[in-house]
Amino acid sequence: MTSTAIETVTKMLESLPEMVQEQVVEHLREYLADLQDEQEWDSLFKRTQPQLVAAARRAKQEIAEGHAQPLDYDKL
Repeated sequence: MTSTAIETVTKMLESLPEMVQEQVVEHLREYLADLQDEQEWDSLFKRTQPQLVAAARRAKQEIAEGHAQPLDYDKL
């Protein structure tokens, strides 16, 4: 966010009653925490993507070779 955008948001918040400002800030905290979680998930996924692709290829190969067995949900 540019400093101009931050200034605009600050002015908007300042025009609100204090109780509403606190509610907005709490929503922003939750929203930012969610964004950080998403960024962390994306980062983890990108780091493990090569292993996931390799596992998928092995599974397809095992299926093609007849070595795979159907999943038995009762054994989980």
